[in-house]
Amino acid sequence: MALPEPEPGLVVSYAYLWHREAVAGLDEGRKDHPGVIVLSVRQPRASPMVTVLPITHSPPHDQAAAVEIPAAVKRHLRLDDAPSWIVVSEGNVFDWPGYDLRPTVTGGGYAYGFLPPRLFSRVVTAFAGFHRRGRSRLTSRS
Repeated sequence: MALPEPEPGLVVSYAYLWHREAVAGLDEGRKDHPGVIVLSVRQPRASPMVTVLPITHSPPHDQAAAVEIPAAVKRHLRLDDAPSWIVVSEGNVFDWPGYDLRPTVTGGGYAYGFLPPRLFSRVVTAFAGFHRRGRSRLTSRS
Protein backbone atom coordinates (compact mmCIF):
# COMPACT_ATOMS: atom_id res chain seq x y z
CA MET A 1 0.00 0.00 0.00
CA ALA A 2 1.50 3.31 -1.06
CA LEU A 3 1.63 6.13 1.45
CA PRO A 4 -0.16 9.33 0.44
CA GLU A 5 1.60 12.68 0.43
CA PRO A 6 0.79 14.49 3.69
CA GLU A 7 -1.29 17.32 2.27
CA PRO A 8 -3.43 19.66 4.36
CA GLY A 9 -7.08 18.66 4.19
CA LEU A 10 -6.35 14.95 3.70
CA VAL A 11 -8.30 12.65 6.01
CA VAL A 12 -6.19 9.68 7.13
CA SER A 13 -6.70 6.69 9.41
CA TYR A 14 -4.60 7.25 12.51
CA ALA A 15 -4.08 5.83 16.03
CA TYR A 16 -4.79 9.16 17.69
CA LEU A 17 -3.40 9.79 21.17
CA TRP A 18 -5.74 12.13 23.04
CA HIS A 19 -4.09 14.79 25.19
CA ARG A 20 -5.73 13.37 28.33
CA GLU A 21 -4.26 9.93 27.49
CA ALA A 22 -0.77 11.41 27.03
CA VAL A 23 -1.06 13.25 30.36
CA ALA A 24 -2.05 9.93 31.98
CA GLY A 25 1.22 8.43 30.70
CA LEU A 26 0.00 6.51 27.65
CA ASP A 27 2.14 6.66 24.54
CA GLU A 28 -0.18 4.80 22.14
CA GLY A 29 -3.67 5.73 21.04
CA ARG A 30 -6.33 3.29 22.23
CA LYS A 31 -8.39 3.50 19.08
CA ASP A 32 -7.88 4.29 15.42
CA HIS A 33 -9.70 7.43 14.27
CA PRO A 34 -9.99 9.29 11.04
CA GLY A 35 -7.94 12.46 11.37
CA VAL A 36 -7.46 15.56 9.27
CA ILE A 37 -4.00 16.78 8.34
CA VAL A 38 -4.25 20.46 9.20
CA LEU A 39 -0.58 21.31 8.74
CA SER A 40 2.34 19.75 6.88
CA VAL A 41 5.70 21.50 7.12
CA ARG A 42 8.48 20.42 4.77
CA GLN A 43 11.86 20.26 6.46
CA PRO A 44 15.25 20.30 4.72
CA ARG A 45 16.69 16.78 4.53
CA ALA A 46 13.99 15.42 6.85
CA SER A 47 10.46 14.06 6.79
CA PRO A 48 7.58 16.52 6.81
CA MET A 49 6.29 17.52 10.25
CA VAL A 50 2.53 16.90 10.27
CA THR A 51 -0.28 17.99 12.60
CA VAL A 52 -3.40 15.80 12.64
CA LEU A 53 -6.71 16.74 14.24
CA PRO A 54 -8.99 13.90 15.38
CA ILE A 55 -12.47 13.13 14.09
CA THR A 56 -14.83 11.81 16.75
CA HIS A 57 -18.46 10.82 17.24
CA SER A 58 -18.50 12.47 20.69
CA PRO A 59 -20.29 15.84 20.64
CA PRO A 60 -18.04 18.63 21.92
CA HIS A 61 -18.58 20.15 25.38
CA ASP A 62 -17.46 23.48 23.91
CA GLN A 63 -19.04 24.16 20.50
CA ALA A 64 -16.03 26.29 19.49
CA ALA A 65 -13.69 23.31 20.07
CA ALA A 66 -14.98 21.28 17.11
CA VAL A 67 -16.40 21.59 13.61
CA GLU A 68 -19.25 19.28 12.66
CA ILE A 69 -18.82 17.29 9.44
CA PRO A 70 -21.85 17.49 7.15
CA ALA A 71 -23.47 14.16 6.25
CA ALA A 72 -22.69 14.65 2.54
CA VAL A 73 -18.98 15.03 3.31
CA LYS A 74 -19.04 11.89 5.46
CA ARG A 75 -20.61 9.97 2.56
CA HIS A 76 -18.02 11.37 0.15
CA LEU A 77 -15.21 10.18 2.46
CA ARG A 78 -16.92 6.79 2.96
CA LEU A 79 -17.16 7.31 6.71
CA ASP A 80 -20.10 5.98 8.75
CA ASP A 81 -23.46 7.75 9.00
CA ALA A 82 -23.18 8.79 12.68
CA PRO A 83 -22.69 12.50 13.42
CA SER A 84 -18.99 13.42 13.71
CA TRP A 85 -16.87 16.40 14.65
CA ILE A 86 -13.33 17.51 13.87
CA VAL A 87 -11.72 18.51 17.16
CA VAL A 88 -9.80 21.78 16.72
CA SER A 89 -8.66 22.22 20.32
CA GLU A 90 -5.98 19.50 20.20
CA GLY A 91 -3.83 17.59 17.75
CA ASN A 92 -0.98 15.13 17.32
CA VAL A 93 2.30 16.32 15.80
CA PHE A 94 4.70 13.82 14.22
CA ASP A 95 7.28 13.19 11.51
CA TRP A 96 5.51 11.74 8.46
CA PRO A 97 4.61 8.94 8.13
CA GLY A 98 5.19 8.01 11.76
CA TYR A 99 4.16 4.75 13.35
CA ASP A 100 0.50 5.46 13.85
CA LEU A 101 -0.99 5.57 10.36
CA ARG A 102 -3.45 2.70 9.90
CA PRO A 103 -5.20 1.20 6.87
CA THR A 104 -8.69 2.64 6.46
CA VAL A 105 -11.67 0.51 7.47
CA THR A 106 -12.92 0.81 3.89
CA GLY A 107 -9.65 -0.63 2.54
CA GLY A 108 -7.53 0.74 -0.25
CA GLY A 109 -4.89 2.65 1.64
CA TYR A 110 -4.35 5.00 4.55
CA ALA A 111 -6.50 7.94 3.39
CA TYR A 112 -10.22 8.52 2.98
CA GLY A 113 -9.88 11.59 0.77
CA PHE A 114 -9.90 15.36 1.15
CA LEU A 115 -12.23 17.68 3.02
CA PRO A 116 -13.96 20.17 0.73
CA PRO A 117 -12.05 23.49 0.69
CA ARG A 118 -14.78 25.50 2.44
CA LEU A 119 -15.04 23.01 5.33
CA PHE A 120 -11.25 22.76 5.59
CA SER A 121 -11.02 26.55 5.74
CA ARG A 122 -13.45 26.57 8.70
CA VAL A 123 -11.32 23.91 10.44
CA VAL A 124 -8.08 25.85 9.90
CA THR A 125 -9.64 29.10 11.13
CA ALA A 126 -11.02 27.44 14.27
CA PHE A 127 -7.74 25.60 14.98
CA ALA A 128 -5.69 28.77 14.44
CA GLY A 129 -7.94 30.63 16.86
CA PHE A 130 -7.37 28.07 19.61
CA HIS A 131 -3.65 28.02 18.90
CA ARG A 132 -3.33 31.83 18.83
CA ARG A 133 -5.02 32.08 22.24
CA GLY A 134 -2.67 29.40 23.65
CA ARG A 135 -5.56 26.99 24.20
CA SER A 136 -4.59 24.24 21.74
CA ARG A 137 -3.07 21.08 23.16
CA LEU A 138 -0.56 19.56 20.78
CA THR A 139 0.85 16.14 21.63
CA SER A 140 4.18 15.18 20.07
CA ARG A 141 4.20 11.65 18.66
CA SER A 142 7.73 11.61 17.19
